Amino acid sequence: MTEQPYGASGADLNLVGVTKSFGAFTAVDDLSLTVPQGSFFALLGASGCGKTTTLRMIAGLEEPTTGRILLGDQDVTRLRPYKRPVNTVFQSYALFPHLSIADNVAFGLRRRGVKGIADQVERMLHLVDLDGFGKRKPSQLSGGQQQRVALARALINHPQVLLLDEPLGALDLKLRRQMQVELKRIQTEVGITFVHVTHDQEEAMTMADTVAVMNAGRIEQLGSPVEMYDFPGTAFVANFLGQSNLFAATVTGRSGDDVLVESHGARFSVPAARCRVTDGPGWLGVRPEKLHLATGLDKVPSGHQSVTGIITDSSYVGVSTQYLVRPAWGDELTVFSPNSGVAAPLAVAGEVTVHWRPEHAFLLPRPEGQTVAPVVDAEALA
Repeated sequence: MTEQPYGASGADLNLVGVTKSFGAFTAVDDLSLTVPQGSFFALLGASGCGKTTTLRMIAGLEEPTTGRILLGDQDVTRLRPYKRPVNTVFQSYALFPHLSIADNVAFGLRRRGVKGIADQVERMLHLVDLDGFGKRKPSQLSGGQQQRVALARALINHPQVLLLDEPLGALDLKLRRQMQVELKRIQTEVGITFVHVTHDQEEAMTMADTVAVMNAGRIEQLGSPVEMYDFPGTAFVANFLGQSNLFAATVTGRSGDDVLVESHGARFSVPAARCRVTDGPGWLGVRPEKLHLATGLDKVPSGHQSVTGIITDSSYVGVSTQYLVRPAWGDELTVFSPNSGVAAPLAVAGEVTVHWRPEHAFLLPRPEGQTVAPVVDAEALA
């Protein structure tokens, strides 16, 4: 059997109108999605949003209620899992404890009757930085090393698509961050399509070319990490992908290239290019790291917009200090102030002015009558 180079038969992965229902419950709702060949794609969302069900349908472990799944021109919707050019890496690793590392990696090829696979196994172990580990057993490896073995075992089969189901969830924080870098390096080197399911925002943004945020079985927003973080499409995305300060606002008019809004009696402007709505109610949003603190209005730079409030809490988190500031209307603002050593920390109960550049704000749709921004349930991310 001739070894096939990675990506040689690659094709875009397409989900067309895919719905998956379990009785009266719809887990995935009319999902249409294209994952370009060779990309690192992340499905991001809280528990129960439909991301794992979507992955299982791509793998063939679940069958869509309606819709189609295609790899290029090939319809794989009803194909059995073992007939699809797809492999999955699970959070649990699922290594065979009685087999050596080399035999674990070779398992898929041996089942297919491929001969002369020793060189392929060596190349795989080199790819995942496990040279010389072939004779060991899984119990002799750390969690991160076992995850690399699971990755090598999947990649040696030369799948068109590699599915990653929360693969780093069982690792500690430091090891998880190391593996994020390694997974991206490996994906770039082999050039095949990776589809990664995770609830970890940092994980998705660190590794993926494209992120799809799922909510209640649908895609809330899709785009590059930078695009989605800097200019989210909805209040849910703004608060799911990082943190945002969202004020209930109402559009009052236009001034040149700016949209004018009023919030809690104060007036602000937002560049029209940063507005998802240009009329009616909206959420005026600013990320915490884009906010700055001053001890008086006279210290606010020209052109910045501002509100005054009282510091209610201060938390030192290493690279920055997190302040909570309560303006006159009562809702607290979160401010991340870098610990650069230039300025002294500010005291709790002190009055400050929170200010920002207008181009760092954004305006999102707000349902009529809603005055409290949606909060992502931290428990749902576990």
